[in-house]
Amino acid sequence: MLTERDIRRTALYAEVQGYFHSINAPGNDKIVDADDITVSPDGSRVAFTGILHQDITLAPVTRVCVVELRSGVMIRLVAPSGSDRLPRWSPDGASLAFLSDREQAGYLKLCLCRGDGGGPVHSAPKVDGVIEAIHWSPDAQHVLLVVAGFGADAAGCQGGATVYDGQNAVELPAWAPVVDTGDAANLWRRLYLYHVATDQVRMLDTPGINCWEATWLGNKQIAVVSSTSHSEGSWYRSVIRCIALDGAPPRVLYEPTDQIGVPAAAPSGRTLALLEAVCSDRMIVAGNLLLIDDARGVAERVNTGSVDVTHIAWRDERHLMFVGHRGLETVVGEVDTDSGLVTEQWASLERTFGRWYPTMWPLPGGGCAVIGEGYDIAPEIAVIQQRRYQVVTSLDVRDAREDKPEIKITPVYWRARDGLEMQGWIVRPQIEGPLPLVMDIHGGPVWSCRNRWQGRLRGTHVLARHGVAVFYPNPRGSGGRGLEFARLVVGDMGGEDTYDYLTGIDSLVERGMADPKRLGVTGISYGGFMSAWLITQDPRFAAAAPISCVADWYSQHRTSQIPYFDELFLGGSALEPGGKFFQRSPVMHVRQTRTPTLQLTGALDQNTPPTQALEFHRSLLEQGVQSILLTYPTAGHGIRGYPEVIDATTRYVGWFLQHLAR
Repeated sequence: MLTERDIRRTALYAEVQGYFHSINAPGNDKIVDADDITVSPDGSRVAFTGILHQDITLAPVTRVCVVELRSGVMIRLVAPSGSDRLPRWSPDGASLAFLSDREQAGYLKLCLCRGDGGGPVHSAPKVDGVIEAIHWSPDAQHVLLVVAGFGADAAGCQGGATVYDGQNAVELPAWAPVVDTGDAANLWRRLYLYHVATDQVRMLDTPGINCWEATWLGNKQIAVVSSTSHSEGSWYRSVIRCIALDGAPPRVLYEPTDQIGVPAAAPSGRTLALLEAVCSDRMIVAGNLLLIDDARGVAERVNTGSVDVTHIAWRDERHLMFVGHRGLETVVGEVDTDSGLVTEQWASLERTFGRWYPTMWPLPGGGCAVIGEGYDIAPEIAVIQQRRYQVVTSLDVRDAREDKPEIKITPVYWRARDGLEMQGWIVRPQIEGPLPLVMDIHGGPVWSCRNRWQGRLRGTHVLARHGVAVFYPNPRGSGGRGLEFARLVVGDMGGEDTYDYLTGIDSLVERGMADPKRLGVTGISYGGFMSAWLITQDPRFAAAAPISCVADWYSQHRTSQIPYFDELFLGGSALEPGGKFFQRSPVMHVRQTRTPTLQLTGALDQNTPPTQALEFHRSLLEQGVQSILLTYPTAGHGIRGYPEVIDATTRYVGWFLQHLAR
């Protein structure tokens, strides 16, 4: 079955498709997922990006949804076509801004409507690029736009390809070459200002500065996470610059030791908050919370009680809310920036928030609104107030009458070979005895596995229904354990972290939870590399399924959009013969590999180009190892879109069921 291109008529495909039908309700016009939550200035309602599936064989569409917090009643903005997303209220609550491609598929424009979501929708003038973020000025006179040029790099969590470039399409002969100079003007990220009263847009003049993220610093300045190159790799060395609207030269406000992100300023602009962290991916930041006094230029770290902060937002001029991880817990807290007092408002293992890392939005009277979820808890709109978590609206569309197999997620802990405590999660059916087990390794390496909704975990629930457990480890380098723990993987990727995974499996075997003769390994990105790496280092695995892998660090460095990443996390150089670029490349060790391997890769991936999987595939075949390579022509970094995700899940599940059966 797995060697055929079309598997849609197989029983397993029907089972997997049925599973995705059950959690996504295609064709039923139901919102089944959410992102980008925000709160109205008066605290009476929340808005978010709602996701619905019109057809399981097509990509989902998004709608701006507004929920009354008191009643739980939800309305949607009507979109005649296309998708709407990223709602943001003006500070006075009079207007709701959002992004939409309703006028041209794939091209997002700024749109505005009344604050209650009603009335006509007004489209702002076009900009020369794709809008990635919007921010209202404190006085509600302007909307700041962060705009990626057509064809600019996209981060791994955005798909690792390029942003929409249809605007630049020109009718040329099929033989015309693609020209790459490494520095075309359309590859930069710029800032634009939309003036509400005049309905005009202008680009800010920032030559030589690439603007990754930005926020208002009062009404006359903008704080920008910026670099002097547009390349994705230059993000790792970004600094905070202040850009004045009066045309004064940009000034550097803060130069970090590590990476920075999520800037947020108090309404007056007096204080800028941001996160500094050890990061392996742009837009995935978990670390220290810093407060910077704009007048004095002094940065102070806030003691958040061992929480790696992932998102921040100001409730008012004095109070800054934060959310993040402490180990496996998701934690919400608040800082009184006048007194320095930090209060923890909520913590739990049962739920987490946010698509990549936890996010929230403050309520004006205290507390926050979140999009909560857990392994068997579908996304839900909720508020946290006075240390209580209260569900406002659940987006669960599963049939309550349907028999559900008893499958649970539980935290697990073990000791690495150097004595460090490691943490993770295991999803398993409630069946006695050691079970076949698939270890699913997260990307990064600086990221973390969380108690997430099952619909985000590829084929885990289907595997569990077939009696297979799935192990989600958080080895050294993972978020939630502090910057020093994250830093342990920097310069040693594929070193001691290798044994964190193996000791984790050893622990599960010793506890009688995993069958040592029926072990599989998978993962995406760094997890794809580690999946390929582990089977060249240890013979215990009966099957592997690397996704978006790195197999050869020499060629990865010269074909990926993030070459600085491998130098940072390997601690070596691609110019050095026989160094870590050689020592930690799976293709250099395939002689000792016998594990049957299924690989999944996207043809448009620029983070881990598809040639990486091809190198590993052909190296395995050369050694007589069973290997299948699946290349999805319209996919980027990871297999994320429908219907590809159904096909990929079917093959991934089928591969492990085939090789882990008794």
